[in-house]
Amino acid sequence: MANTALITGGAGALGFSTINVFLDAGWHVVAPVRPGRAGDVPADCFPVEADLTSAADTAAAVAAATDDPASPLTAVVNLVGGFASGGLIADTPVEDFEAMLSMNLRPTYLLTAAALPYLIGAGGGSVVCVSSRAALSPFPGAAGYVTAKAAVLAFAAAVDVEYRKRGVRCNTVLPSVIDTPTNRAAMPDADHDRWVSPAAIAETILFLASKASAPVSGAQIPVYGQA
Repeated sequence: MANTALITGGAGALGFSTINVFLDAGWHVVAPVRPGRAGDVPADCFPVEADLTSAADTAAAVAAATDDPASPLTAVVNLVGGFASGGLIADTPVEDFEAMLSMNLRPTYLLTAAALPYLIGAGGGSVVCVSSRAALSPFPGAAGYVTAKAAVLAFAAAVDVEYRKRGVRCNTVLPSVIDTPTNRAAMPDADHDRWVSPAAIAETILFLASKASAPVSGAQIPVYGQA
């Protein structure tokens, strides 16, 4: 039986590509999605409706990914998140700032924390998180997003230092602007050919989840394309 990968954000452009790359590589994929979005993920994966800001829903999604001992959970891919632009810091309500943390950091924390005992029980595995180049090179009007993505980097480093010796690796990819229909609509005059494609990021994530990257943990991988 194939090993299981638990991949969030599957209804988005990056998540959809990542699920397909894993399926093509022979993985069994469980994809938590928001209620009503089960039809928006690739047909050959197993969708589970869940609100990943809810600890109970997240635990249920992990349970669905670990109910078959013949297909152990060995990869967790944290893609769910979002972006909202705003004003400068003094003009941004703290509620908007905290909303970015809830959207980008909380699901990564909850899912990873719930999955870690199963990864250890399977003899080890890989956690892949998604941050952003903005965490290293901030831009104005996005303090909440920048802070949340920097926090993802710090969280992944904590997972690495706490669990590497127990067989669980944790790495992070940092995309620049991803070439998605949403981003093209928001920036129609940009040079889209310089952006990084979801498929290219997905291949990097697959490598980090696979045994081919067994010596790699605690890495922060830039996936910038030419941007």
